[in-house]
Amino acid sequence: MIALIRSAVMAGICIGIAGFGYLAEKSIVGAVLFAFGLLTVVSYKLKLYTGTAGFIKKGEVGQLLLILLGNIVGCLLVALIARCSPMPLQETAQGILSARLETGAIRCGILAVGCGFIMTTAVTFARKGNNYPLLFGVPLFIMCGFPHCVADVYYYLTVPVAFLTENACDIATLYLSIVLGNFLGCNLYRIICKE
Repeated sequence: MIALIRSAVMAGICIGIAGFGYLAEKSIVGAVLFAFGLLTVVSYKLKLYTGTAGFIKKGEVGQLLLILLGNIVGCLLVALIARCSPMPLQETAQGILSARLETGAIRCGILAVGCGFIMTTAVTFARKGNNYPLLFGVPLFIMCGFPHCVADVYYYLTVPVAFLTENACDIATLYLSIVLGNFLGCNLYRIICKE
């Protein structure tokens, strides 16, 4: 279990660093560079929520929640580093979170299904030695505005603390819907194409 948590924390750090890069360059270039996070996770075989949710078996949901918790801790560590940066990362992150809040929890949850599907597809191909879906899939979900529960938690932890506390209930509801939407998307192939 300790090895699982360590792996999940490291995966969160990888995604947090990718998110840091995206906040520094919020454009198609930043979206492409974000793929570094998932490439690292897959290459090191780390435990990422969206890289695991589409492959879990019955009785492993508790393990998946531990992975998500570890991912959040890893993102928090990078978010603390981001607060030292002279770049306007907090303002950019707040813009992303504000847009999510305006979109609303239900719509963000539905959009998150797209991200989950892309992530499981990318990881499936990467496990077979083909990283092209990963290299294209990550920028695709970012440019489509499909929320990713680990990337999003990094953005949320980077925003000014006052904004977080003022909107805590709405953010918690939003985040839960994104986690569930990602889970559904990660399992969409298994749900529709049961063998």
